[in-house]
Amino acid sequence: MTFDIAVIGGGLVGAALARTLGGTSRSVALLEARDDVGDGTSKANTAILHTGFDATPGTLESRLVARGYALLGAYAAETGVPVERTGALLVAWTSEQRDALPGLRRKAEQNGYTACGIVSADEVYRQVPDLGPGALGGLSVPGESIICTWTTNLALATDAVNRGVTLLRGHRVTSVAVGPSTTGISTTAGRVSARWVINAAGLGADVLDRLFGYDRFTVTPRRGELLVFDKLARPLVPVIVLPVPSKVGKGVLVSPTIYGNVMLGPTAEDLSDRTATGTSADGFAFLREKGAELMPRLLEEEVTATYAGLRAAIDRGDYLIDVDADQRYVLVGGIRSTGLTAGMAIAEHVSGLLSGFLDLAPRENLPAPPRMPNLGEAGMRPYQDAAAIEADPEYGRIVCFCERVTSGEIRDAYASVIPPSDLDGLRRRTRVMNGRCQGFYCGAHVAELVEAQGAAR
Repeated sequence: MTFDIAVIGGGLVGAALARTLGGTSRSVALLEARDDVGDGTSKANTAILHTGFDATPGTLESRLVARGYALLGAYAAETGVPVERTGALLVAWTSEQRDALPGLRRKAEQNGYTACGIVSADEVYRQVPDLGPGALGGLSVPGESIICTWTTNLALATDAVNRGVTLLRGHRVTSVAVGPSTTGISTTAGRVSARWVINAAGLGADVLDRLFGYDRFTVTPRRGELLVFDKLARPLVPVIVLPVPSKVGKGVLVSPTIYGNVMLGPTAEDLSDRTATGTSADGFAFLREKGAELMPRLLEEEVTATYAGLRAAIDRGDYLIDVDADQRYVLVGGIRSTGLTAGMAIAEHVSGLLSGFLDLAPRENLPAPPRMPNLGEAGMRPYQDAAAIEADPEYGRIVCFCERVTSGEIRDAYASVIPPSDLDGLRRRTRVMNGRCQGFYCGAHVAELVEAQGAAR
């Protein structure tokens, strides 16, 4: 089959593109190199729904983050993606940082976000009493929120498949051959043909871009390590606590998570290895040192997990989105961690660019967006839902006691439109083995259920 459009990359941005384009009369394929969607950069970030208050004014990123904030917020409410509107507080620890706060507020206003307010040191400690000593003031950003990045990616990809998109997992692109009307895409699982190709390959976007004859940017994998603290630490961190940003990045933050934990990080280490997602002793020591300065009491709580993600940093200060009409090729590159928030707006933007070459009018009678299982601690989970348990006792049979995951949820994950391909994929769909014991107690039982589900399919 020759598709009208092939989207390469099944992360947040690729899934959003496939969903948007799948809502037209075009035939669309979504190619993902790994065995599951959202298994790369998209699964390991700080999971913040950004207002865009601190983006560089006038950039494409600034515009798309602001638009994406509204789009994803509405989509999350429609699909059940968990969001908590916690708000954020930028804390100034030095006089230089305090003096920078008015400029940050002006920048937010230039970006169209007018709700920021400068607060005193007393107000900082009123909002976050357990911060370390020495805070001189802060900037409140009431619209910043926490969100489930796993569910967001899966919802967008599920929506795309329901709209008729062909999902091809395990299709790592090895070469392309641009012809007069179609492009042949060779992958590790066979050949795919498409009239248009969209490069949303994240960490591999520059490699794929070179297959189309370009040499315009290089992706530098920037490793961000994070520490996850036990749920008992959550009362210490009622809001997202942000540092005053520097040229290197937004620095180390302390944030609640949608799953009821507290997160400290990330580091920012430029690497050459695009697969280096392991944590390090140096990263652990750095984060504990920063944590002791930011919130000493947090360091008294137990660390239940560490993880690292790779961000696709490029040598430009903005997103790199470009259309090559001659090769029928679209580059969507340099999408940093803000891609979670901006993804749906990026898809809208790219669709607008392509509408000059393709008929992308929305189809009528599209299926309703999927309703996703709730992974958020603030909402009702199946084990708490008496009506659900009465209708189906499997929702009352807890398998993972740390995260209160039931056998009914595991069964549902394997019966879903995009079932997991491994235990990590199951964890992203249910939270199983994501708790303080990291699967020590429930791992064997989960493996038995997974084996049974595989035999039943």
